[in-house]
Amino acid sequence: MDAKDQPQAKVTRSIVFVTGEAAPYAKSGGLGDVCGSLPIALAARGHRVMVVMPRYLNGSSDKNYAKALYTAKHIKIPCFGGSHEVTFFHEYRDNVDWVFVDHPSYHRPGSLYGDNFGAFGDNQFRYTLLCYAACEAPLILELGGYIYGQNCMFVVNDWHASLVPVLLAAKYRPYGVYRDSRSTLVIHNLAHQGVEPASTYPDLGLPPEWYGALEWVFPEWARRHALDKGEAVNFLKGAVVTADRIVTVSQGYSWEVTTAEGGQGLNELLSSRKSVLNGIVNGIDINDWNPTTDKCLPHHYSVDDLSGKAKCKAELQKELGLPVREDVPLIGFIGRLDYQKGIDLIKMAIPELMREDVQFVMLGSGDPIFEGWMRSTESSYKDKFRGWVGFSVPVSHRITAGCDILLMPSRFEPCGLNQLYAMQYGTVPVVHGTGGLRDTVETFNPFGAKGEEGTGWAFSPLTVDKMLWALRTAMSTFREHKPSWEGLMKRGMTKDHTWDHAAEQYEQIFEWAFVDQPYVM
Repeated sequence: MDAKDQPQAKVTRSIVFVTGEAAPYAKSGGLGDVCGSLPIALAARGHRVMVVMPRYLNGSSDKNYAKALYTAKHIKIPCFGGSHEVTFFHEYRDNVDWVFVDHPSYHRPGSLYGDNFGAFGDNQFRYTLLCYAACEAPLILELGGYIYGQNCMFVVNDWHASLVPVLLAAKYRPYGVYRDSRSTLVIHNLAHQGVEPASTYPDLGLPPEWYGALEWVFPEWARRHALDKGEAVNFLKGAVVTADRIVTVSQGYSWEVTTAEGGQGLNELLSSRKSVLNGIVNGIDINDWNPTTDKCLPHHYSVDDLSGKAKCKAELQKELGLPVREDVPLIGFIGRLDYQKGIDLIKMAIPELMREDVQFVMLGSGDPIFEGWMRSTESSYKDKFRGWVGFSVPVSHRITAGCDILLMPSRFEPCGLNQLYAMQYGTVPVVHGTGGLRDTVETFNPFGAKGEEGTGWAFSPLTVDKMLWALRTAMSTFREHKPSWEGLMKRGMTKDHTWDHAAEQYEQIFEWAFVDQPYVM
């Protein structure tokens, strides 16, 4: 879309994203995708947007920060028994100020949050520094010639940034700073909350009377021994208590986090804040995920001309060494090989599914047991099954385009992006009806009020039988009802999955946040 055609916001704001990761600089999952795309979409609508994240240097991704320039600004942060100096680097790209907080704790081999031995033991320290630095950045960094100032909307993402709303309420507003600012907590995955022993609270540099905002007590069954009181501090809880608005990455997930099954211990607290809790489905970057321009595909296609998709399927079958057959349904799975993604159900279903005239390809890595199972299954069903252990972005694009069906039997899925990619590419999703999957995949109905409706199949409950029923229904529709199948493909491809649609909804959340008074104790 040309800049002149881009819809503009009614009210423009200064928005500060705080995150542990953002693509393309550092990414471990969906959080990185969101924080790499949503700020750009908001900036395109006229907002002034800054993203604050760590400057990770691990030897392999250092080149990602090559265009970020040293700002000559540095601050000292009083926490963890000392005064710790951090500096700032800056890159202006796609109308967004990308600000990188630099400190030696971000310079180490491994991934963003840990290495082969597990999570880094000082993650609480590393992200405490990030939160303090993010609160100072709008006040001291002259980006484009002037500072962002105090009238900001802080968008804090997951536990890594969750100390920001607490700091605003405890250390800034009592002294007249940031009284006109607001904060929005975005929960991407409630399973990670930043929980550490209660004895670490004094290290955070917060006033003693604010301990209750972060206080967390584990139930008796979760304690290690009889003398363990279960006392801890919980970063994410602090943000749930003090943020002005709370957003989850799908409408379904905004309900699930208020239930005992999906609330991960925070369900009662989140239920008490239902009046400020909303869900907004993530968008996708159509510059990267577009079948008409995708550089990873051997052939391009569109909703008006689907012939290229059949060619992509044939090329994928050749690449995988499977029989090249247009009439056989090709099912794909892309994702981590772990319990959350329902790999155990796929494992149980494969012997029965392989009795059908079908082809199945899996791409992913994770649990070594599942990796070994994929390799052995490939040798057992040489003409029907392929297991690609590892991950490759070009291969994921080719599988998304070449498959007829994408399977996602996740136990829980806050939003999910692969089903959105699949629909964009005319691949029909079969998903477990949970979280964002239930929100985005409409089950096929051949007898809808306006004719055929739906974009795929969402099955529930999560059982092998239900999953096989959905897959068999999809496969029979593919074989026996070609016009209906084409309708499924086209309805998915014409859905609005862009970030601009999500950005408009975020603007509404920001408007509501500024109507109310900010959080004060």
